[in-house]
Amino acid sequence: MYSRGQLAGKYFSYYLKASNGRGHGMHSPFVFDFITNVLNDDLDFYAYNEIENLRKALLKDERVIEVQDFGAGSTQINTRQRKVADIAQYSLKPKKYAQLLFRMVNYYQPKNILEIGTSLGITTCYLARPGKESKVITMEGADAIAAIAENNFQQLGLKNIEVVKGNFDETLSSILHRPSSFDFIFIDGNHRKEPTLRYFEQLLPVTHNDTILIFDDIHWSKEMEAAWKTIKKHELVTTTIDLFFIGIVLLRKEFKEKQHFTIRF
Repeated sequence: MYSRGQLAGKYFSYYLKASNGRGHGMHSPFVFDFITNVLNDDLDFYAYNEIENLRKALLKDERVIEVQDFGAGSTQINTRQRKVADIAQYSLKPKKYAQLLFRMVNYYQPKNILEIGTSLGITTCYLARPGKESKVITMEGADAIAAIAENNFQQLGLKNIEVVKGNFDETLSSILHRPSSFDFIFIDGNHRKEPTLRYFEQLLPVTHNDTILIFDDIHWSKEMEAAWKTIKKHELVTTTIDLFFIGIVLLRKEFKEKQHFTIRF
């Protein structure tokens, strides 16, 4: 994983080369629409306050739990005994990006949503809150963390979430054998190249033309950057959007030529 200094340097480079995020001169109608109606939507949605109040409570939670870590670990926490407050501080997606996911779900209205990497459930709440008709399946490797997330879902009255517990390498196959495909997939579970690419290949059979895939922390390490480059080159991928901390992947066959966008956010 990159150090803070290395990551800051990469972000500065990204910021300089990225388009300004206003959509001017954008040749893709889909991406222009995304920038105009989703990325730059600054409305204060009804769900923001209640979910962010939950985040604030987690940031003050001094309970110590034992955590199994099946992924690449954390840059800040390297022990099995962890405070909930520390997990909230270092592992939760910042509200800027979590709320972008909310807006994407609210705008595109996916019915079947998959999240690989629940953590304490803040992002899951943002995914589940826009529509009660949607179904969110979220996967978490650590039992103690999953239990806290489930309690958070109950606090917000979210009944459209199913939590699948256990190592993703063992539990993902059970999800893939279900009859329905997924409209929206957020992959935030294992920040290493090989598992990220393996999950991507495993998930492709349960996608369709309009599925939106989002990969977290695509510039977090050399491995993740290598995985992102490989995903961009995949024959089924037609469009990607690099927002630095997340990468968006589209599979739409009507997009005849590959297009890759780096957009300032």
